[in-house]
Amino acid sequence: MTEPYAKPLLATLKGERQDVPPIWLMRQAGRYLPEYRALRAEKGGFLALATDPMAAAEVTLQPIRRFGFDGAILFSDILMIPWALGQELSFGAGEGPRLQPALVDGLLAPLRCEPERLAPVYETVRRVAAALSPATTFLGFAGSPWTVATYMVAGQGSKDQSAARQLAYRDPEAFAGLIAAIADLTVEYLLAQIDAGVEAVQLFDSWAGSLAPEEFRTWVIGANRLIVERIHHHRPGVPIIGFPKGAGAKLPAYARETGVDAVGLDETVDPVWANAALPVGVPVQGNLDPLALEAGGEALDRGIDRVLAAFPDRPLVFNLGHGIGQHTPIAHVERLLARVRGR
Repeated sequence: MTEPYAKPLLATLKGERQDVPPIWLMRQAGRYLPEYRALRAEKGGFLALATDPMAAAEVTLQPIRRFGFDGAILFSDILMIPWALGQELSFGAGEGPRLQPALVDGLLAPLRCEPERLAPVYETVRRVAAALSPATTFLGFAGSPWTVATYMVAGQGSKDQSAARQLAYRDPEAFAGLIAAIADLTVEYLLAQIDAGVEAVQLFDSWAGSLAPEEFRTWVIGANRLIVERIHHHRPGVPIIGFPKGAGAKLPAYARETGVDAVGLDETVDPVWANAALPVGVPVQGNLDPLALEAGGEALDRGIDRVLAAFPDRPLVFNLGHGIGQHTPIAHVERLLARVRGR
C-alpha cells in the first residue's frame, strides 16, 4: 500500500498542507466528457450505467486518464440508498430522478429493504481501486440523510424541499425515524465502500441550505455527526469530507459539531471569510463557481486566484463549489489544472 504522503489529496484531507493544492472536481465523471456521453448512450440510461460495475468503473476512470486529477470520485448517485431501502428509482429523459412510492408520511413500513441492490457499487469500487495509479486518492460518497430524505418524501427533487420540511415540523417522530434509517444504511454503505477500496468519503448535503437554524442543527448537524462518529469508530483514519451546500454562516458550527475531517465550500461562500471563521487547521475544499469554469477566460483566472489566495496556511483541496456543468469546455478544465498547478 502506498504511504499517505505519496497521495497529495489524501495527505491534505489528513491535515497536511501542500505547496500545490491537490485538485478534483465534483461530477468530474459526467456529461461534459464525450467518452462519457458515448458510453451512456450505449448503456441506454443512468441507472443501467451506474449498476454495471465494468461500465461504472470506466466512467470513474475517464477523467483521471484525460486530466490526471489527484482524486477519483466513484461514479454512482446519492439515491442508491433510497433504492436499497425499497423505493423504485428511475431516471426519465429530461425529468430528473423519480422515487416511488413517495413517502409523504415518512414511514418505511410499506417498503422492503433490499441492500443487495448496492452490491454493484462495491464491485465498481474494487475494479477502480485495482486500476488507479498509486498517487491517486479514491473517494467514495453518499448523500447525507437530510438531502436523501427530501427526495424520498417528495418522490423527486424540488425547489424548496417543502414536503420534507413540512413533514419534519408536522411529525418529527416519523421524520426522525426516516432519518435514522437512512443514516444506518449510509454507515453500512460507506463502510463497505471503504472495505472495497476507497480511501476517503464525502457526505453530500445538497439541500442543507433550505433549513432554518434549529432544523439545520437537528437534521444536518445531528445526522451527519452520527455518521461521522460511527465511520471514525469502525474505520479510524479514513477522512470524511462534509459538503453542506448552502449552509453559509452555519458552516463553522457544522465543522465543529459534526467532526468531519474536511469541509466543502459551495460557490456562495466567501473563501476569505471561511478561512477566518472555520476552526484552525481544518482542511477546506472548494470553491470555484462552476459557471466561472464554464465561462473561461479572465473570469476563470480571477476565480482560481481568489480561492488560492484565500487559504495561505490552511490545507486546501481545490474543487468547484458544486458539480461541473455539462456544457463546460474541456479546454477550460485543462486551463484550470494548469493554473492551479502552476504550469
